[in-house]
Amino acid sequence: MAESVALQDAVGGSGNSAYVPLSSLGALPYFFPVGIFPFIAAAALYGGWWLAGPFLFTFLVDQLDTALGKHEENIAPQQRERDLFWFKMAVWFWVALYPVTFIYAFRQVFVADYLGWWEDVLIVLSLGVMARLALNAGHDMMHRRTTWERRVGELLMASVSFPQEITEHVCIHHTHIGTPLDAVSAPRGQSFWQYLPRSVARSYADTWRFERERLARRRLPVWHYTNPVWRYVLETAAWYALAYGLGGVAGALVFLAISAMGIFQLRMVDYLQHYGLQRVHLPNGRFERVQPRHSWSIAYKLSDWFYYNAQRHADHHISATRLYPLLQHCGPDTAPQLPGSYSELSGIVLFPQRWFKTMDPLVEQWRAHFYPHIDDWRAYDSAAYQACPDAFKVIDEIQRAAPPLAAWIDRDPGLLAALQRREFTDLDLPDGFGPDPEFETLARRGLARVYWTLECDVAEMRAQLDDTPMRNVREAVETVRDWSNDKVFQLCLHVLRGNLTPTEAGLAVSNIAEASLSTVLAAVSADCNRRRLDGGLVAAMLGDPASGDALFGTDLDVMLLYEGAPHRHLDKLFRRCLKALDALAQDNLLFARHLRHREPAVVTAPADFRDAMLAQNRNGKLPDMTRLRRVFADDAETGERFDQTRLDLLNATIATTATQVVADLETLAG
Repeated sequence: MAESVALQDAVGGSGNSAYVPLSSLGALPYFFPVGIFPFIAAAALYGGWWLAGPFLFTFLVDQLDTALGKHEENIAPQQRERDLFWFKMAVWFWVALYPVTFIYAFRQVFVADYLGWWEDVLIVLSLGVMARLALNAGHDMMHRRTTWERRVGELLMASVSFPQEITEHVCIHHTHIGTPLDAVSAPRGQSFWQYLPRSVARSYADTWRFERERLARRRLPVWHYTNPVWRYVLETAAWYALAYGLGGVAGALVFLAISAMGIFQLRMVDYLQHYGLQRVHLPNGRFERVQPRHSWSIAYKLSDWFYYNAQRHADHHISATRLYPLLQHCGPDTAPQLPGSYSELSGIVLFPQRWFKTMDPLVEQWRAHFYPHIDDWRAYDSAAYQACPDAFKVIDEIQRAAPPLAAWIDRDPGLLAALQRREFTDLDLPDGFGPDPEFETLARRGLARVYWTLECDVAEMRAQLDDTPMRNVREAVETVRDWSNDKVFQLCLHVLRGNLTPTEAGLAVSNIAEASLSTVLAAVSADCNRRRLDGGLVAAMLGDPASGDALFGTDLDVMLLYEGAPHRHLDKLFRRCLKALDALAQDNLLFARHLRHREPAVVTAPADFRDAMLAQNRNGKLPDMTRLRRVFADDAETGERFDQTRLDLLNATIATTATQVVADLETLAG
């Protein structure tokens, strides 16, 4: 007895003091799903009121699900195969009757001429209900030990256009459950309507990628005959050929609709079986091993009989090859419990707000119960983690220290790739390379400071951008934006880790801003010069980016001046410059928005620079010359004249300020 209880505790059982004995009569309730076939056959044969049969059958299953109570008794998992004969036959009866019933009902829709169109529609809908049961039976068969039984499971899954589920479920879902690597595990906060298209699309894509990589490890091409994808394609094509033979193009489309109904129901159950349950990231970079707590559990008798113990999903993930009658019910101490039956929750799943209101508090309780040592789950709930699970440590670091930056990597997880470049890894040295932590901190800061303030100056940044091919202004804007985001993101991480001070990073950011603007404006100028524009375009950046006081999320304020004779293409040049600057400020980590309150000006003579610069300001006052930085001039002489005017204005401002200070002091002294 003690040995029995210990075994039950090990598999996460309900906590009963003993197992119930195995009995052949216990298999009788599992024949219950076979009852749907007579109803479908009668509906297809007679039509009329008989069409209510399949729907009434499934409706009663849903309504009586909780009324019959819970099924928490467990059979000892170690049983002889022959003692489970009748349990296996319950599934085999269903598998044997399914294709016969399906083909007969499908034929009645397209071949029989005595049924009305509305009767045909109801028959198709009943076949859609039956498709969900086909996927359930196929799931049981795909986990069988013998190859031929698994092949039967493939044919069942192919009857709903979803045979790749064999690879995805067995090789991907069971391995990566509760992680972003598994398309079936829905993260907290993701609605069913967001989950459905992504999980279905990834099912096909992940299967193809998995099988391609498996063959590559064996040094075989992807088109090798051992690739099961080709078998999946042929099996599915056979079902579509049958549908086409019975109903032509309409038959194939109806078969597709039936498959869609089955897949919809399957993904609905998958969604509620794992919603919000995450496997924890360990310090060594791996995920914790799969436990019963990574699947929602519940045990209602009728659903267990109807779906072959699918509700005991937590134990299924601990022992995937265990036959369904031997699956153990996991109690609340070992697995989270759903607040209702699958039937009840399926109605809530379709309404995201109701679903979140019901399930999110339970997810929080699950986290507090099983992971009391984790005080911050924001990294697990972030979109960045779903896109880049390998970067969990960095994501968690950013979530805790810089929530605004965390919002950025959620919008653009590709930024995390910047931390894998040698430009960053060579500066952000790992722990343990020096004699003590203080030495390591100084070394990191010294390397980062030398690189970002001396080596990677504006000229080096322009050279990096010039090495990237840009065929037009649009490509220049996109390239510069991506490049700038990568650089600024690296600098933000250096600041978070103490490798750079905000002041040091601000100077580097100012260089990034200049290199970005000069590259984009050079592309615009080059494009407009083809229209024979004479003269020189000058652009100056104002505000925090110019003075080195910005890190990210600042305003882009640019002064545009053109020195030369007025020309009919000037308006187009200015419009294109402003449009390019607007585009550059979109989804830009450095620039939050482009301020367009400064109208571009035309300077017809060098002496007019001063008046043009004064006219650029809304209040008519001289801009702060210490916070103005020329970032572009397509003519060197024009740029020099602009710089000289800026210097003269700066000196004049200083002289005026000094005179005013002296006058104020004399007034106070008097």
